[in-house]
Amino acid sequence: MPQQPVPAPDLPEQIRIRRDKRAQLVAVGREAYPVAVPRTHTLREVRERWGSLATGEETHDVVSVTGRVVFIRNTGKLCFATLQEGLSLTDSGIRLQVMLSLAEVGEAALANWKTEVDLGDFVSLTGRVISSRRGELSVLASDWVLASKALRPLPTLHHELSDESRVRQRHADLTVREAARDMVRTRATITRSIRETLHRDGYLEVETPVLQLVHGGALARPFHTHLNAFDTDMTLRIALELFLKRAVIGGVERVYEMGRIFRNEGIDSTHSAEFTMLEAYHAWGDQRTIAALIQQVIVDVADALGGRQIQTPAGIIDLDGDWDWLAFYPGLSAKIAEDITPDTSVEVLRKLAERQDVAVEPGWGAEKLALELFGELVEPDLIQPTFVHDYPPSAQPLARPHRRDPNLIEAWDLIIGGMERGTGFSELIDPVIQRDRLTAQSLAAAAGDAEAMRLDEDFLQALEFGAPPMGGLGMGIDRLVMLFTNAGIRETILFPLLKPGP
Repeated sequence: MPQQPVPAPDLPEQIRIRRDKRAQLVAVGREAYPVAVPRTHTLREVRERWGSLATGEETHDVVSVTGRVVFIRNTGKLCFATLQEGLSLTDSGIRLQVMLSLAEVGEAALANWKTEVDLGDFVSLTGRVISSRRGELSVLASDWVLASKALRPLPTLHHELSDESRVRQRHADLTVREAARDMVRTRATITRSIRETLHRDGYLEVETPVLQLVHGGALARPFHTHLNAFDTDMTLRIALELFLKRAVIGGVERVYEMGRIFRNEGIDSTHSAEFTMLEAYHAWGDQRTIAALIQQVIVDVADALGGRQIQTPAGIIDLDGDWDWLAFYPGLSAKIAEDITPDTSVEVLRKLAERQDVAVEPGWGAEKLALELFGELVEPDLIQPTFVHDYPPSAQPLARPHRRDPNLIEAWDLIIGGMERGTGFSELIDPVIQRDRLTAQSLAAAAGDAEAMRLDEDFLQALEFGAPPMGGLGMGIDRLVMLFTNAGIRETILFPLLKPGP
């Protein structure tokens, strides 16, 4: 039986019209998607070279320009359009007016423009550079050609994308909304500045495995997968830490990576299952060394973006000058007006949590309860840059015991704007203590703690070769972008992971 043709789906009127236009072009032997079109100058180059033309001034300079049509107005003998080109590191997309007149392009070309070109199409126009009677820098076309036919209409000011559609259709969002393009450019400026600072300080950038046999380096729930070639279960990495430390053990004394991290946890305005993390390690350094580094990194980012004062709903954040240091237990004690120490019992902390209306889990120990209280009661009020330090050991199983107090570790969290922006510590390099801590983590995992680390024998054996004293830091790039833009995490990630939907 011959195969029946697949019926065309029911299409919205605007899409059907555009498809018909494409079909008509093909029918008469014209290309709707040519492999190349004339282009001698970018729109940016035209503005830079001829932007000073006086009102009504005309030149004999002929250029070929390209861009997406974002505005169009067709009249009898004169048509106007605005072309937009892609964003760059210095701007969010240049626009330029083009004009087509009957006298310049002829009757057939003008008629074809009116019937074939829609908003969203890419075109190429060749003509003289002029300044219109209203003083608008323009290209007065003598010829034009379609570069790419858009089969779906772009959103307009009269039909804006919803917040959800902006994320699901980021390609359309970037085309019509300057703020979306600004976000891409801002993020690129931030990551470039970070790399420049680390390069200047002698750090080497490396890449480490995304697929891992044992997840570690953080307390988080991993994604699981299976490698068919080895018939082996694996996980996506939840941190960069353990392989970077192995690089330091091997002699890469200042090392960093900026890479994607995957955690199978909640998704909200400040968390994503897939995000970008910076981790850096400094041999012969400690928590203070690495704190100075992250402060320099963030200040350099602020300078690259134009200022060290950030306007936020919570007030102005000032990144200049010295940043505060707040010890964990004294900070919590001051907040609740009650003395809390490493020796405070579980019962007392549970009563405090109940009194402060902080939700806690039944099986939590004293350290976990104290951490939860601090996170709920103290962190939100830390608006100016603050290094919260002297944590209990369970906060960071890979951190070194405190040199003066065995009940604490040498670790800090950097809080800015009421949110953690980074973490760092004097790294634990004693393989015996490290094995004990990872064994305890592994037992917790076996007992059902999905966020606990597993025992990584390869890492422990590497540590047994001997590691220099070192400091290490981790900083979420997405949260850093959030700090400078006051945007939610979905806006800072170009194509965030979304729940399947229409």
